[in-house]
Amino acid sequence: MEFKFTALFVSAIVTLIVGFVWYNPKVFETIWMRENNLTEEDLKKGNMLKIFGLTYIFSLMITVILMSLTIHQSGAIGMVGGPPKLESAKPSFAAFMADYGMAYRTFKHGALHGFMSGLFFAFPLIGINGLFERKSWKYIFVNSGYWLVTLTLMGGIICAFA
Repeated sequence: MEFKFTALFVSAIVTLIVGFVWYNPKVFETIWMRENNLTEEDLKKGNMLKIFGLTYIFSLMITVILMSLTIHQSGAIGMVGGPPKLESAKPSFAAFMADYGMAYRTFKHGALHGFMSGLFFAFPLIGINGLFERKSWKYIFVNSGYWLVTLTLMGGIICAFA
């Protein structure tokens, strides 16, 4: 099984695309700004190249974990010692991969695991931080909703195309 790393690079862009829509004034920007006590002037002060660049790098880091969560075959590959050891794996591994190498490799399956990652990982993290920072439930739900949608799409792309 060969991974296509271009799918990881493409899925990392999803954080920016969904962010442009999600935090648009016609969607959730107004609520998000109010809950963070931000003004338009505050938003103009940031270095957007730095913010978008680091967002993309952090998103690439997320794709590495999502790949192992959405592509179950990566666990089988890990069991034989990873890609460097594939050539020396026992014949039973090759037979297993021939039978199941593409099992559950669909957008729908990856989206399910991405959604679960958002619900059971991102939401609790944002919720815990929000509670200690004394943020409102609106803040928690707006930001968690963003990650639910983003991770769902990222998981689907990675599982189907990586």
